Amino acid sequence: MPSKKKTTAASSTTATTLGALGIEPYEPKKNEEYMNENQEKHFRAILDAWKTQLMEEVDRTVTHMKDEASNFPDPVDRASQEEEFSIELRTRDRERKLLKKIGQSLQSISDEEYGFCESCGIDIGIRRLEARPTATLCIDCKTLDEIKEKHVNR
Repeated sequence: MPSKKKTTAASSTTATTLGALGIEPYEPKKNEEYMNENQEKHFRAILDAWKTQLMEEVDRTVTHMKDEASNFPDPVDRASQEEEFSIELRTRDRERKLLKKIGQSLQSISDEEYGFCESCGIDIGIRRLEARPTATLCIDCKTLDEIKEKHVNR
C-alpha cells in the first residue's frame, strides 16, 4: 500500500517523480504476482496524485491569467505579457494531452490491462511504470519504436 507524504512548496511544480507526488516506491514481495491488487492500488495512487497536481496547475494558471491580465499602454510590455501567456497556454495544452493519457492509464487499470506492453504483451515493469506511469510499451518495444521513428524522420 503506498504511503503518502505531504507535498512541499518545492514539489508543487508539475513532476512525475514519486517523491514530488508524495508516494513511496513500491517494494515487491518475493514471488508476488505482477500487477496484483496492491500494485494496481499503488499505480492508481500515482496517477490520481499526478492528475490532481496537473488540475491544480490549471487552476493556478487561470487565476494567474485573470489577475495579471492588463492592457499595458507600452507595446513592449503588452507583447511580453502575451508571450508569457502564450507559453503558459502551450504548457497547459501539453498537460491537457497528458491528462488524457492519465485517464487512459486509469481506465486500463480498471480493465486489468495496465502494466502490459500493448505491442508484445510482456510486463512493462514496476520501475519503468513508476518513472513513466503512462507508459504503454515495454522498454524494448519503445526502443524499436524510437529507432523506426528516427529513420522515418530522416
